[in-house]
Amino acid sequence: MMRQHSGFSLGADELAKFHRDGYIGPFDLYAPDEMERNLRALRPKLLNTRTSVYAEDRAISGSTNLANYDRHLDVDFLAEHITRPEIVDRVASILGPDVLCWRSEFFPKYPGDEGTDWHQADNFSNVAGSKHPQIVWPEDAEFGGTVTVWTAFTEASVDMGCLQFIPGSHRTMNYDESKSMTYDADAINRRDKNGIRRGFFGYDYRQLQKDPDWSPDEASAVSQVMRQGQFIIFWSTLMHASHPHSGKTDDMRLGYAGRYLPTSVRVYPYSDRLEEFGGSASLEKFGNVLVSGQDSYGHNRFVSATRSGRPFEARQTGARA
Repeated sequence: MMRQHSGFSLGADELAKFHRDGYIGPFDLYAPDEMERNLRALRPKLLNTRTSVYAEDRAISGSTNLANYDRHLDVDFLAEHITRPEIVDRVASILGPDVLCWRSEFFPKYPGDEGTDWHQADNFSNVAGSKHPQIVWPEDAEFGGTVTVWTAFTEASVDMGCLQFIPGSHRTMNYDESKSMTYDADAINRRDKNGIRRGFFGYDYRQLQKDPDWSPDEASAVSQVMRQGQFIIFWSTLMHASHPHSGKTDDMRLGYAGRYLPTSVRVYPYSDRLEEFGGSASLEKFGNVLVSGQDSYGHNRFVSATRSGRPFEARQTGARA
């Protein structure tokens, strides 16, 4: 039985704000000097991708190396991070007591890098080569998308490319994820939109717009400046983007996102491969991590917490008392 949420749960006012705006935070997790020490110890492990669950596959092309996806499955610090009560208690107060983490991703932004374009994600089929939904909520579900917890492993200022949100925009999907986007690695860092250098990892997210004449209400956008060691929680269906890295500092901005769902949601129900941003990798070694409560559905694959990168076996979990 996993730990039930308690000490860091969102209060009634915080929950009301989250459901109104689509995000809440930032919250303190690590002191800046503590996060910096963790990051120094973490970097060599991230460079060693041989223990990654996708290590045997090679990213075909593009800016995203799938070997750096889901590193919580082989790096102890990241396994502990996604299960921290400061995170899980708050997420469980949104999603309910039975929660899994199905994905984690690093988001580096180097000096001179473009900002990430405005986007929303409901079922995460938008960049999958198979075009199958990566997550499927029950038909009677009140919500869609996933809850993302984005942690600033480095400082995230406007100049360094911090996140931007359009409050309240999570209630309406402006994009059709069944449409196709054309991948073009040569377009990275070479497009301006409304006078701002923006892109989406080699894709043009505007190709998914339901209304080709629609444009995001950037006048209402809020910049999410975060100090090193803080995290923020938001729906993936919230319109979000990031500023470009101005290059005024030589420091990289590094964010780490954990994505959470209730155990009732099916993860990769139609796919045996992860295909994103020009990369392809087998899901044979993939598994969700149960971070709170229990699984009473049995339709997802779970794995145990990592132990210093040693091999693990994926297991199917059935109903439990």
